Amino acid sequence: MTIQLKPETALITGANNGIGLELTRRMLAEGWQIAALIRSAFPSDDDQIRDALNSKQLRIYTADLSDFGSLRAALAKIRLGESRLDLLFNNAGGSFPELSYSKQGREMHFELQAVVPYIITMELKELLLKGSLRTVINTSSNATLSLKKFDPAQLERPAEFKKLFGPYATSKMALSLWTKEIAPQLAGEGIRIRSADPGGNNTIRGGKKSGLPFWLKPIMKMFFRHPSYGAGLLYNAALGKHKNEPGVFLIKDEISKLKFADQGPAVLNKVQKIYEHEFAASR
Repeated sequence: MTIQLKPETALITGANNGIGLELTRRMLAEGWQIAALIRSAFPSDDDQIRDALNSKQLRIYTADLSDFGSLRAALAKIRLGESRLDLLFNNAGGSFPELSYSKQGREMHFELQAVVPYIITMELKELLLKGSLRTVINTSSNATLSLKKFDPAQLERPAEFKKLFGPYATSKMALSLWTKEIAPQLAGEGIRIRSADPGGNNTIRGGKKSGLPFWLKPIMKMFFRHPSYGAGLLYNAALGKHKNEPGVFLIKDEISKLKFADQGPAVLNKVQKIYEHEFAASR
């Protein structure tokens, strides 16, 4: 069957495994042009991916997203290589097994899952404005619902570490908070931004240290869904019934109340300053 290719392009970070890979597969099958911003390679035995690479329907940009130098170089290549972006899925990230810090000196979850999505969005605004859909989807998590306290001052260097329900959850909280806070400004420019929880997916990968609590791993293997489920929720977040809603946080494809909304200005101010003083200033 011949795929009818679309002119629209979606950029997906973390497109080469888990939920990101399933989202990439689905959109390629629907004829979308895909720009993948990834750190490591796609599966070598995937015929769909290989064919899309050969036809240039799928285009790869490689970077360590937690390293600003590497990220800056990749974003420059995207601006040269792509004429437009219709959708941006800030999806890269995961839960890490221990406390670690980025090259810039910030806690890794916060850097990769809250700061970097802001940087990518700001750096690619011009390409988004050339597209027709002009939509950004930030992958958040329902782990934010477990938080009983949230202190923006602890994001960069947390006082303690807990798997999944520590820096991972607070970084996703920060992501959804700045998404909600900046949404009116971006909407005024013509860009709609939302955050969405992809739900419970079995994304365990063999041979990789996990940031999951030990008790959750067997539950995930037995009861969590295939990553195509999460991909579907992200797809719906972009193109489904809430496609015209800026700033909302979606859980199971429904708008969910965001905790700690009063901290949104502080979080947005923090990521803005990092972007302006460290990333943009070093071009």
